[in-house]
Parts: sequence; C-alpha cells; structure tokens
Amino acid sequence: MRLILKTLVYSCLCAGTCLCAAVLGVPQVSWLPCQFTDEHVYVNQEGHTETQHVHREAALQFGQAGDAPLEPRAITFLITGSKLDLRRFVEGTEAKHLDCELRRYSTAGIAVHWPVQGGQQGYNLWFSCTLRHAEGLFTVTGFLRHLSDQEAPWQQDYRSWPAIEDGDTLTASVALVIKTQTPVVKAALGSQQKLHCQFAVDHRGPNLTVEWHRQHRGTRTRLFSRNARTGHAEGDGVRLKGLEGGDASYGLTFAKMASEGTYICSVSVIPLFVSLDIGLTIEEPPRVSLNVGPSLSLQAGGEQKVTCDAAGYYPLDVVMAWHVQDPAAAGRRVGAPLPTELQNVLLSSHKHNQDNTYSLTAFFYLKASLRDSGRQFTCSVSHPSLRVPIKKSFILTVEEPSSWTMTLLGLTVVALLLVLFVLLRYLNSARNLNKKKPY
Repeated sequence: MRLILKTLVYSCLCAGTCLCAAVLGVPQVSWLPCQFTDEHVYVNQEGHTETQHVHREAALQFGQAGDAPLEPRAITFLITGSKLDLRRFVEGTEAKHLDCELRRYSTAGIAVHWPVQGGQQGYNLWFSCTLRHAEGLFTVTGFLRHLSDQEAPWQQDYRSWPAIEDGDTLTASVALVIKTQTPVVKAALGSQQKLHCQFAVDHRGPNLTVEWHRQHRGTRTRLFSRNARTGHAEGDGVRLKGLEGGDASYGLTFAKMASEGTYICSVSVIPLFVSLDIGLTIEEPPRVSLNVGPSLSLQAGGEQKVTCDAAGYYPLDVVMAWHVQDPAAAGRRVGAPLPTELQNVLLSSHKHNQDNTYSLTAFFYLKASLRDSGRQFTCSVSHPSLRVPIKKSFILTVEEPSSWTMTLLGLTVVALLLVLFVLLRYLNSARNLNKKKPY
C-alpha cells in the first residue's frame, strides 16, 4: 500500500511541477513519504510505565521555512537548509527504492545548547529519520532538530512530549547523519573486509566519540574508541586520519570464524547517540571433486563406487545430489528430458574440520550395464555461498567382454578341470595302495 502511495504522489508531483527525476539529490524532488512511529507513554494500573507505539503517516519535505505542505493530511517534517543535506547521503537512488521511518528521540533528560553558529536559542525537540534502501544497499540515519517554544522539561522528556496532530508541520534541520553502505557483509575465510561507516555533524569541532563494538552470542566486545576532544584512542581497525573527514570505517584484515557477529558503529555528540548495525557472516564455498575422471570405462557387469566430495564449506547448509542424463538428449533445445535424480545415493556424516569448516561425501555403487553406456552422471552441490550450484560430471562407457577375455576365461576353466582330474587320480591311487598293504 505504501509503495502504491509513493507512486501516486511522485506522479502527481512530477506532473504538476517540472521535469520528473524521482531521484533524491535532484532539486525537483523534494518530498518523501514516511512512517512516523509515535509514542504514548503512560503509567498503568500497577504503577509501571508503559509505551504504546502508534504508526502514523508522515512526509519528509525539503524546502524553506513557511513552505506549504505537499501532503496536507500527513504530518510534515519540513527540512530547511543547514550545513547537512540529508539527500546527499542517498544521492543517485530512486526514491521508490527508499523506506523512510521517523521516530521521536529522547535525550534522557539532558537539555543542552546545540552549538550551531547563528542558530536560534531554545528547547530542541529531536527526531530520528532512518532511510533504508529496499534492497539492503545502505542505511542512513539522521537527527532532526525542531526548535520548540516550550521550556525545557525538568523530567524525562518522553513524559511530557507535546502532542503532534495529523496535518501539523514541524520545521527542522539536520544536525547529525550516519551512514553505512555495508549493512550486511558475507566474507570468505581469510578475506579482507571494510565495514563502512560514515558520519557528519552540522558544526565544527564537535565533542564527539566514535566507537566500534562486536556482539556475538550475548557477548559484547569493544573494538575501537576515540574521543575527538581529548584525542584519546583505544583499539585499532579505524584510520585516525579518516575520522577527521567523517570516515569511521572499520578494517577487518583477516576474516575467520571468530569474526562472525554484529558489528556496531556508534557516534555520540551530547545529547545525541546513534548507532548502526552491520551483520557479518562467514560463507566459505565448498571444493567439489570426484574420485573418477571425466570419462569412466567399465565392462558390462562390472561395479564401481563413485564418490563426490564437498570439502571445506561453511555454514553447514549444503545440498548434494547425483543426476543422470543422456548427453544427446540434453543438447536438444526442445523436448529434452530433465536429468533424473539417482535414488541409490548415500551420504556420509558431516565431517567437522580443524578450521571449523565441514565436509560431506555423496556416493553410490554403479553397476555397469550396456544400456547406460554414453550417459552423463553429474554431481550437483548447492550452498549459500554459491550463486549457482557447482557441478562435476563424467560420461560412462560400458564395453562388452572381449574375445581374448572369453578365451582366457575358457583356458582358466580347462586348467582348473585338469588340476581337478589329476587330484582325483592321485586320491584314487592312494586309496588302492592302502588296500594292498598287509595287516
């Protein structure tokens, strides 16, 4: 439903104004539909504080103070000019590919002056705006500062948030932005990875702290920390020179099994704190091999154990199957029969290797038959690390027993008969000799 609403609004805006670009960062596009998650905080009958989340329609509109809302029925967050332009962080992305979410932000009772040169004084209401690419290419979070005419509360701000009605317009500016272009990372063992984290603040010399943490199975570990004012830094993985330009990316020099987890890049500028999660998983593709070559020759009636080995893969999820197909039929574009999956395939137990990868073998016993000659047998291995399955094949050639083989077999039978005849005569002679002996 939201996608349909986006399409209709963009069509109307483009038809009623100038050329339609539908790309954020292009001046003609100045509106983005969002979902505003409002909060209603109350004390229940047991005396406990509870929070009710209310999802409401909103709009992110870029322009000048006093501009009329483009969607009068929605709550409009009118973003006016400041040093930071939120659209720059999603430049080149079609607006229909963006999901926008707005939330209130609590400063936990901290009311401080936001040091913007030439800015108005007063109590600030804060909101967070998160833009996510629909295909997971990036995540951007910005803090919106709305100057309120209310006095600063002497309690937790979420207990006295002013009500926002449908159709209200809140003029705000962007104070802090953080972005990652790697919300999800899939790394191979031993690879180098750059976990992207970029930030920007709307004023110079902010007293900010940048930190990286890794969380895995309930354990949280700090990897890096630096305070801009004191210059004190702990840990490694982040280029200090890059921090001066807003690049807080974390470098992973050698990915291993222990590297898996959720990496958290956080930026703190009092009273704001924001973090982005980057999920890193290890995916090591299997090495697939057969115990036979591209062609296998057997005599009719012969038997061969054929194995397909998938070694060194991670995670455990692997699917192995054997198929058989006539190569001539497979070459036909129309009417070619599908490969037939073999049903007599056996699987070994998963082998856990020393490097925490796994190995598995799929095998079957092939009894040669003349009708199978020329057929192609294929082992197919599927794994999350592979875009397409790995396939290894061989062609079976079945030969009839040769005349020399038959002759050799005949001579062997004759020889066995002669040996048997000699043994029988010897036993008969020994028996007669025993009968002639005196007692």
